[in-house]
Amino acid sequence: MKLITTSALAILFSQLTGCATITGDSAQSIRVETVALDGSEVKDADCELANEYGSYRLKTPGNITVRRSSGDLNITCKKEGLPDAGARAISRVNGGMFGNIIFGGGIGAIIDHSKGTGYSYPSWLRMMFGKVLAFDRTDDKDGQPSVGKEPDGKPVATAQSGAPSSAAGTSTPAAPAQSVTGQAAAPSVPNQTN
Repeated sequence: MKLITTSALAILFSQLTGCATITGDSAQSIRVETVALDGSEVKDADCELANEYGSYRLKTPGNITVRRSSGDLNITCKKEGLPDAGARAISRVNGGMFGNIIFGGGIGAIIDHSKGTGYSYPSWLRMMFGKVLAFDRTDDKDGQPSVGKEPDGKPVATAQSGAPSSAAGTSTPAAPAQSVTGQAAAPSVPNQTN
């Protein structure tokens, strides 16, 4: 009886998840906000998000739809008088890809990988001027922005998220932004514009 129940649940689960090619979308909405080192909101910053499918622009705070990809999303926000905010949103495999591998075989997984539908980015990013952060979808929590991490892996909290910023209350100027790899913060941007 247990075997029948387990088998029935597995079949039901496979039908509900489907493959990302059928149930997934090649586009994803991402919320982007910007804050100063003290955690105060900075409005109307110009942000550019880019992956191999194109570059996308918005003013903060706002939502933008980007093309999903297996490659990471590079983000740069600029506001006059402030050092740039830089980030990398890590692309992670989503549940539809696993459904393909387990129940549908490799063909669907290959299609999802090449089209990007089997991947997702973090859904809510809070960029911090003067910092370069990495955002990972595995850190997403419903109703809250993803926790940005510095290159050393330490999470960066902002005053708006309920915890003081690592720079709050200090009077030292921010160091120049460095990328997650330790190089210049400017991401390479494809020539396409959407």
